[in-house]
Amino acid sequence: MTEKKNKNYKRDISEELKNSYLDYAMSVIISRALPDVRDGLKPVQRRILFAMYEDNLRANAKFRKSATVVGSTLGRYHPHGDIAVYDALVRMAQGFSLRYPLIQGQGNFGSLDGDPAAAQRYTECRLSPIAEEMLTDIDKDTVDFVPNYDGTRQEPRFLPAKIPQLLLNGAMGIAVGMATAIPPHNLTEVTNALSFLIDNPQASIEEIMNFIKGPDFPTGGIIFGRQAILEAYAQGRGTIICRGKIEVVEEHKKRKIIVKEIPYQVNKANLIASIAHLVEEKRITGIRNLRDESDKEGLRIVIELKNDAVPHRILGQLFKYTELEKAFHLNMLALVEQGHQPQILSIKNVLEEYLAHRKKVVQRRTTFLLRKAQERAHILEGLAKALDHIDAIIKLIKSSESRGDAQNKLIKRYHFSEIQSNAILEMKLQSLAKLERKKVENELKEKHQSIKEYQAILQSPKKIRHIVKEELAEMQKKYGDKRRTDVRANLPSALSEEELIPSQEALITFSHSGYIKRMRPLSLKIQKRGGKGVIGYEAKTEDDFLSYILSCNTRDDLLFFTDQGHLFHLQAYEIEEASRTSRGKSIQNYLNLHPQEKIKVILNYSSSASSRYLILATEKGIIKKTKIEEYKNIRRGGIVAINLMKKDKLIGAALSQGNDNILLVTQKGQAIRFSEKNIRSLGRTASGVRGIKLTEEDKVISLLSITPEEKKYKPTILVVSSNGYGKQSRWSEYRQQKRGGQGVKTAKINKRTGFLVRACLVKNEESLVAISKKGQIIKSSLSNVPILRRSTQGVRIMKMAPNDTIADITLL
Repeated sequence: MTEKKNKNYKRDISEELKNSYLDYAMSVIISRALPDVRDGLKPVQRRILFAMYEDNLRANAKFRKSATVVGSTLGRYHPHGDIAVYDALVRMAQGFSLRYPLIQGQGNFGSLDGDPAAAQRYTECRLSPIAEEMLTDIDKDTVDFVPNYDGTRQEPRFLPAKIPQLLLNGAMGIAVGMATAIPPHNLTEVTNALSFLIDNPQASIEEIMNFIKGPDFPTGGIIFGRQAILEAYAQGRGTIICRGKIEVVEEHKKRKIIVKEIPYQVNKANLIASIAHLVEEKRITGIRNLRDESDKEGLRIVIELKNDAVPHRILGQLFKYTELEKAFHLNMLALVEQGHQPQILSIKNVLEEYLAHRKKVVQRRTTFLLRKAQERAHILEGLAKALDHIDAIIKLIKSSESRGDAQNKLIKRYHFSEIQSNAILEMKLQSLAKLERKKVENELKEKHQSIKEYQAILQSPKKIRHIVKEELAEMQKKYGDKRRTDVRANLPSALSEEELIPSQEALITFSHSGYIKRMRPLSLKIQKRGGKGVIGYEAKTEDDFLSYILSCNTRDDLLFFTDQGHLFHLQAYEIEEASRTSRGKSIQNYLNLHPQEKIKVILNYSSSASSRYLILATEKGIIKKTKIEEYKNIRRGGIVAINLMKKDKLIGAALSQGNDNILLVTQKGQAIRFSEKNIRSLGRTASGVRGIKLTEEDKVISLLSITPEEKKYKPTILVVSSNGYGKQSRWSEYRQQKRGGQGVKTAKINKRTGFLVRACLVKNEESLVAISKKGQIIKSSLSNVPILRRSTQGVRIMKMAPNDTIADITLL
């Protein structure tokens, strides 16, 4: 409710805020942020170009200080800050920002690395030839002019724009509640599409897209998805995927990834820094060196790869984690309806609006030229008539009292117009010569012909369209060039993290001091039984030795169980590959272990996707079964896998299907076999039940699990003692008992053999790898390890050095 009081109006504050906000929003939209569909320019860009045109800073003129142009634009037309004007000027001069730069710059105008341009007092500029085409015929009443901000000058509301600037260079702008993002395009393609649309006004967007393949970015690159591009251009909005152009080459026996082009609006320096950061964080592995070799000849980023790196994997990671693949979110928003209405346009709408603009420009230009030709013809007709009566006219002028009297007599006696009489009075004596008289007659004839042509054009829309088409062909001939951005039919399917990892067999070794590494199995050679082995680990201290070895694939998931009953997760590829003799990296680099906590078991999870349960066993003979689903979400800091009793430690873990047979083996050579069905499923943090009854100073060393299907292949049990003795025994020799008993003898233990170190289930494996505490490794065929009865001690499988013992074994 409003009321009038003391000549002031009271208004509701919400209504005032609403109206003020709308006024501000429309001011930003129309006067600052969005381009006009007719000339494709924002007001600041248009004012800069017009000010340069007025100052005769043409393409063939001398360069002038940018500060002069900024000052002229501010003083005459743009009532805002000088930084805004200079930033717009700089962008119009950058070859990596605009597909067809509108300004020629001299000096530092910035770079792809994000370096800012030099101060305006140091740089110079002038119009580019293509910018002159934007202003051609502006003095022929082709566009509307409006008063400038202080009413002292007139400025154009839009430019004649002989080229379709909105599509050629695109536009980026953020208004209030809306934004525009129009990519650059190729001039040849756009002019061809316009010519086709002139001849075929009812053409579909699909037909237009036969000419315009998609955006053509100044920085090149590759865009993917013709169907996605078609949909985006049809709707006026959508997403277009762009990638850099990359080659994998081999120079001097070194593989390199060469980046030759990057996506539009990507900062090269930031891109290189992001790649370096990803390498440092180990999110991208396999890169040896990274350097920028860009120069005046073009962009070149060199990524040197390690010898064992897989280029396909590195490329996939680069596209996934860096801006070498970037989405351009197209939103073709521009001002239409005399520049007052923001509207999202399809590609056809943009072309139609531009053609309507150019037809009107041609029409207005022709009208202007017709008027000028008629005015000149009118004067020439008066001069020709005067020359026919020149003697009488000279006598009349001589007898006149004044110029005005002479003019009145000419109008009264010969029926000249005021304009014609003025021209006669100003005629020079040289015009009386026969040659000059002939020139007047010829010019008059020429003007009559021009008038006829102009009138014919104005009366024929077809001729106007033909002129527009001819001018487009002229622009294409002068400025057309080849496409820089390649277009591909479809984007390669997104690679999952697993697909980015090369599938390779690997060995994971883990030392007593907590050092872990990944190495290739081929680095170990098969040796005869009883051999000494090769160095597989160089211990840095006397008390360090290898305690675990695991065969896996680089794509496998590894579950790490600690002696305190906690569970951690890593993928095999995350563990850095190292040489055979290297000790690797501390496990603390990968897992957030608790103080005094040690890894006891490493389990390969991915190879048993059909497993339903996780079986855990402790030194004191406790066993536990839990559904595998309870271990799905493993936090970085680990989760509790089993609640241990006092002074107990976790020693084994296995994956089962619910109906497996379980075998527990102790260091004193006892073993018990029972059905998994005798173990009820417990919660993740439960303690478990008794699995085997232990004698004094005995402890469980291994937990084995076998499925009913695996029993059909008559597997064997391999046991290895600390002094290098081992053997295989048939599974059938281990009779099934009830859980909780003492079990049966699985090996003869004495001083010569030492306590048992590990027991393994032999299925389809062919090789045995044994590791000593001092780092010796031997790889031998399992056929060299005899199958003996349970109660035997076995044969020597590895000759031990003095004071050295077996640390662990694994099967390959």
